[in-house]
Amino acid sequence: MEVRSRHHLRSDAVATIEDALAEGLGVDLDGDTYERVEFADSDRDLVLVDGDPLVCYFDDDPFVTVRGANAHPPEKHVVTVDSGAISFVSNGADVMRPGITEADPDISSGDLVVIAEESHGKVLAVGRATVTGGEMVGDSGKVVDSLHHVGDDLYAFSI
Repeated sequence: MEVRSRHHLRSDAVATIEDALAEGLGVDLDGDTYERVEFADSDRDLVLVDGDPLVCYFDDDPFVTVRGANAHPPEKHVVTVDSGAISFVSNGADVMRPGITEADPDISSGDLVVIAEESHGKVLAVGRATVTGGEMVGDSGKVVDSLHHVGDDLYAFSI
C-alpha cells in the first residue's frame, strides 16, 4: 500500500474516534499520538495510535482494525464463529450463518462488526452485517460482508 499522506490528528478528531469506539464497541483507546494515514491505492484511511494501526475508516466511520480489536477486545458488535469457519474468514470470505455460534443481539443490518473465533476469542476479520444480530445464527445464507481480515494489505501494513 502506497502512502499518499500522513499527519497528526487534532484533538477534536481524536475525541470523535475515541467516542465512536467507546459508544459502538465498548473500547477505550487511550493513546498519546494519533496519525491518519491516507493511501494512494485505497479509499480507506488508517489511524496509527501510538504507531500501531488500530483504527480504520470504513465508509467514513472509524472502527477498529483486526489488530486494534485484538489489542483492545470489543464488548459489543461481536460475531463469534466456530472452528470450521476460521480458515474461510481468515482468507477474506464473507461470513455464513452455519459458521456462527453467537452474535450480539444489538447488531443492526448495516453495522460494522468484528468476527472472532470461539476458542480463544481472537478477532479474524471486520465486516458489515447484512442482517440483525438476532437473525445471524441459522442454517444458510450470508450474513456479514467481509471488509478486512487477517493477512490482507491493511493487516500487513506497517510504517
